[in-house]
Amino acid sequence: MAVLAFDVGHKRIGVAVGEALTGNARALPTLHPDDIARLDRLWRDWAPDAVVIGWPLTEDGQTQAATALAASFALQLQHRYGVAVYLCDERYSSRSADDHLRRARASGQMSRRVRKTDRDAEAARIILEQWFLEAAAGRLRPFCDSASAPPRA
Repeated sequence: MAVLAFDVGHKRIGVAVGEALTGNARALPTLHPDDIARLDRLWRDWAPDAVVIGWPLTEDGQTQAATALAASFALQLQHRYGVAVYLCDERYSSRSADDHLRRARASGQMSRRVRKTDRDAEAARIILEQWFLEAAAGRLRPFCDSASAPPRA
């Protein structure tokens, strides 16, 4: 089962793809929020069975302004592609992405300077691998397409 994950931001959307069977994910190039043609290409290339959206919460687990942006993107994907959309708490994913990229750079595994797009894509990878762990433990949080507010943490 192929799964795409998105770390939604105002300027960039981090993207990752993974396989549920292995629980591994890899970062893909980031996406501009208005690039529908590229989003359609991602869909054709990967034919995902599900989508995971990083769910931005405050440190104490409350929704924030960025949560509405993620909910809007989740709704867009659900309506456009008719795919199952799941949420994954993304707290600390950017910090973890920074740590991973810093280690990769220090070890020589990454030879060029780290770009903001690298951070976004790596955060999406981390979100997806976290979701695979949660799915294995039976803790899935589906996104609800209804008139009610999106699910809270």
